[in-house]
Amino acid sequence: MAGLPVPFRYEYLMAETIFSQLLLLPHPPFKPTYYTLVIMDLCKALPGAFPAVVAGAVRALFEKIADLDVECRTRLVLWFSHHLSNFQFIWPWEEWVHVLDLPKWAPQRVFVQQVLEREVRLSYWEKVKQGIENAPALEELLPPKGGSNFRYSLEDGKEKTEQHALSADLSKKVKERESAREIISWIEESIFPVHGFEIALQVVTQTLLDIGSKSFTHLITVLERYGQVISRLCPDQDKQAMLLSELGSYWKNNAQMTAVAIDRMMGYRLISNLAIVKWVFSPENIEKFHTTDHPWEVLRNAVSKTYNRICDLRKEITSAKKAVLLAEEAAKKASEELELAESKLTLVDGEPVVGENPARMRRLKSNAEKKKEDEVSARETLEAKEALLARALDENQALFLALYKSFSNVLMERLPEATKAGTLHELKSINAESMAVDIEEESAMEVDNENGKSNKSQTNGSNLYNIGEKEQWCLSTLGYVKAFSRQYASEIWLNIEKLNAEVFTDDMHPLIRRAVYSGLRWSISES
Repeated sequence: MAGLPVPFRYEYLMAETIFSQLLLLPHPPFKPTYYTLVIMDLCKALPGAFPAVVAGAVRALFEKIADLDVECRTRLVLWFSHHLSNFQFIWPWEEWVHVLDLPKWAPQRVFVQQVLEREVRLSYWEKVKQGIENAPALEELLPPKGGSNFRYSLEDGKEKTEQHALSADLSKKVKERESAREIISWIEESIFPVHGFEIALQVVTQTLLDIGSKSFTHLITVLERYGQVISRLCPDQDKQAMLLSELGSYWKNNAQMTAVAIDRMMGYRLISNLAIVKWVFSPENIEKFHTTDHPWEVLRNAVSKTYNRICDLRKEITSAKKAVLLAEEAAKKASEELELAESKLTLVDGEPVVGENPARMRRLKSNAEKKKEDEVSARETLEAKEALLARALDENQALFLALYKSFSNVLMERLPEATKAGTLHELKSINAESMAVDIEEESAMEVDNENGKSNKSQTNGSNLYNIGEKEQWCLSTLGYVKAFSRQYASEIWLNIEKLNAEVFTDDMHPLIRRAVYSGLRWSISES
């Protein structure tokens, strides 16, 4: 690609093609990492031309970030942070300092904040801070530098309480490698009767997470060894949601570890996807829907894990059906060989006897029995896989019902009446007129002494964002409704009758309905 024999500059054409595929909905043709590698290789192969073209594309997309689909924004954040990590995090960050003048919910400010956070995940805090030294004010958008937030830490002169002692006892038991059953007995005998469930949950969750906080491997080891303790404490959805709140409190300064810990817990079936939905739509997360990707990342992982499990089971069932057919053919062939051998006449001691040599007959009979057993085993495997799929589909239906009910509930509480905001344009316009008046008054007062121009920097367009916080919250959440509907349309269509009956009812706000139907590529008139 770097040496195409053409008489014109093709860097712009290549960049447009690559970005159009990277941002293609619902899915790009290849995995996003592929495009990262292609762009990176082209930047190295054409150092005098392609990096400038890529930078121009990023600036153009940044200008239109508020109009981009939320899925495209997420892909752009992931690609850009990954790309910068391969080039020493070098970027003219001073061009984007103006986002600090925007409200915290403005898409441009959120984009810069998410890119910086992803860079920290790919490197470390001090390195990323060094990368923005030409725009030190952007340090405000970096994620918190601190690590865990251990409730029972004795640092900073905290007063030692009885809960601190319980946490120390549990830590000692873990270090002494006591079994999960022994720890469960200790909790039920020493903590429950005196302190109750909430204290027991706090002590166990905080302490086990602190023990596993050194690395991903430590976390996995703790969950494998003492997962039974957590599952015994939190057997139902409500208690699992409380567990997630405690986990979020412990890792409040590290969104990556929050996502990883929740993903691992779901993998070990310590928490359900319904509990994750309940936690994501809890008050502590709802207010962050428009300013951070953290709750959405956890929700995406949960839905994706459920969807991937169903896809894997379908593939396994297809393989199992093929195995059954092969086992049937092998069993039929072995049975026919045995019947043919039994029908033959052979001479034994000069007398005609039905059947071949007894030794060969035993081998054929043994083979026929084995092939029949293989057939039965293959059928049992298929039945077990089909039962698992049926269960997974039921869980998937419950997941989508809970997800869309949650979306509907929080949006119905915050969306204006349909008569005032029946379309996205009307929703965006609600706060625009009043803010425009205020902006004109402020601009008239801020006059430069020398040339009579506004002192406010207008780098990269306007620093002003005229959509209010409530309206931006609604726009962001509706965007995720559309994104989830589009990404999992094939599974949602399987449950559309149930969803229509229980969620997509006549009293649903038209903006929610439009978001869902747009994601499903379903015309409202067809419904």
